Amino acid sequence: MRALLVVNPAATTTSARRRDVLIHALASEMKLDVVATEYRGHARDLGRQAAESDDVELVVALGGDGTVNEVVNGLLHDGPDPDRLPGLAVVPGGSTNVFARALGLPNDPVEATGALLDALRERRERVVGLGLASGTPGTEDEAVPDRWFTFNAGLGFDAGVVGRVEQQRELGRKSTHALYVRQVVRQFLGEQHRRHGTITLERPDAEPLSELVVAIVSNTSPWTYLGNRPMYTSPRATFDAGLDVLGLSRLSTTSVARYAVQLLGSSPERGPHGRHAAALHDLDRFTLHSKAPLPLQMDGDHLGLRTSVTFTGVRRALRVIV
Repeated sequence: MRALLVVNPAATTTSARRRDVLIHALASEMKLDVVATEYRGHARDLGRQAAESDDVELVVALGGDGTVNEVVNGLLHDGPDPDRLPGLAVVPGGSTNVFARALGLPNDPVEATGALLDALRERRERVVGLGLASGTPGTEDEAVPDRWFTFNAGLGFDAGVVGRVEQQRELGRKSTHALYVRQVVRQFLGEQHRRHGTITLERPDAEPLSELVVAIVSNTSPWTYLGNRPMYTSPRATFDAGLDVLGLSRLSTTSVARYAVQLLGSSPERGPHGRHAAALHDLDRFTLHSKAPLPLQMDGDHLGLRTSVTFTGVRRALRVIV
């Protein structure tokens, strides 16, 4: 088997020495080409090259969720076809690794590499569904390129937090849970629309949901992790169904405190709930419109401001080695 290993050298939980050990272990089982990413979007370019190649059977992403997202978008540049495209494998190297953990992989990269090698020997794989975000026809965002996401996307408050964290990391701050908590507080204090949201969710054959402050779109569950604690916004979300949405229509001081407590105590049976929370399950297609430009994030990557995004749940989009 010929495989391409895409390595993010800036991955937060792997040292150069540890990466060498992982590369040696993988190379002992397959013909391995190793490429370290050099710029934002490089992993996407490498994934696309692998998809267009005739002899690459597997792409391994060694990095965090951002690296995985880029590889996936490269592999799916021309659309999903699990029978034709190389398979995807993930060795977690980021600070959170939501996609890898949602697949049931160990969070330790050495253990995950061992699990990957076992899966290859036993030919274990699954085909997962993904989310696709597109510019909405007839709006100013119509020409925005399509973007795939593996586990979640968000418009509004949570995307603003992601943007603030990225700004801090560009200034040299480390990606820690304390950093995220500080940016949540700052985003809340600076949120202009926390009592009267600007987002409307529209879907076929249903009444729209309006005045949302934030809409969190999930392709699987949990939504994220606080250390080893899973956080569930849409507990029923799964790789085998459409997309789930949690919409919040108010973010007062009291409601934020309540949602925070609910998130910390969330489980596969119950996520955030209440009078100002709306939960939708297994949607094939819907659109989020906003009266004002709002930040958008996908898989923890801030993508700028949007006023309208159409989401599609694409079943059986990608073959993953697990």
